[in-house]
Amino acid sequence: MYRPLGSVAVLCTAALCACSQKESAATKDTTPVAQAGGSAASQASFDPTTRVAIVHTKDFSIDAPDSVSAGWTTFHLVNDGPSLHHVQLVRLDSGKTAQDLAAAMKNPGPPPRWAVFVGGPNAPDPGTQSNATLNLTAGNYVMLCLVDMPGGVPHFAKGMTRPFTVTAASGSTGTEPTSDVAVSLADYKFNVQGALSAGTHTVKVSNAGPQPHEVEIMRFDPGKTVDDLNAWMKNPQGPPPAHALGGVDAIVPGTTAYFTTDLTPGDYALMCFIPDAKDGKPHLEHGMIKQFKIS
Repeated sequence: MYRPLGSVAVLCTAALCACSQKESAATKDTTPVAQAGGSAASQASFDPTTRVAIVHTKDFSIDAPDSVSAGWTTFHLVNDGPSLHHVQLVRLDSGKTAQDLAAAMKNPGPPPRWAVFVGGPNAPDPGTQSNATLNLTAGNYVMLCLVDMPGGVPHFAKGMTRPFTVTAASGSTGTEPTSDVAVSLADYKFNVQGALSAGTHTVKVSNAGPQPHEVEIMRFDPGKTVDDLNAWMKNPQGPPPAHALGGVDAIVPGTTAYFTTDLTPGDYALMCFIPDAKDGKPHLEHGMIKQFKIS
């Protein structure tokens, strides 16, 4: 589903440069941005009281607040497009900007150390929603969509980038969620504590390293398997054999994020599509998948 960042450096440079121009023009005004056909309640916004940021995605743009305040914030992703989209948050350390990231991405290899992947709401099916709760520090950030289906070109190369700022908190910094399920990520496995059962769960996701990892929950159609999903991803013709529920995008080792999901009876899998640091293959191909059943 995702492609190594270094392999699309040339493609992404123009998109990131455009992103940096938006960044220069951005203000701290968090007034919701109107969308065609959308009501005020459905527009992108950040509520400092509830610490919820609403983010809308479509082919191929991200509508999000210009800024949020530091602390625990829930990013609520609404996928308005016909394709899969997620929102990967990248913190730009050392005073770097989106323009610096664009320049760095001209070089082959992984992103620079100052481009820190801090998570975000992973991809839900088109027309549905997902969420992720993150503890953000003040600084410059960029939102990216790394999904490359259909067509094999990452969506951020088509303009799905959005700079935003995390400002120092002047009031509440939010509260860390309470989870009933914990998932620890490692090379190349998911360690689950707690019962994945029917109903709503708040999941704590921690990366034990040594590479960045993500968690995406997939629910399979009756009679479909991981093999069917792999075949469809190589040739996405017709309806997919599984449905994306979301999860947490890539987080670096030593960090934690949360998401809430509602599970109904069926066959599921936790998956990581992040490219491996050594061979560039998705971690899924290294066995980073955990199948489970909800009865």
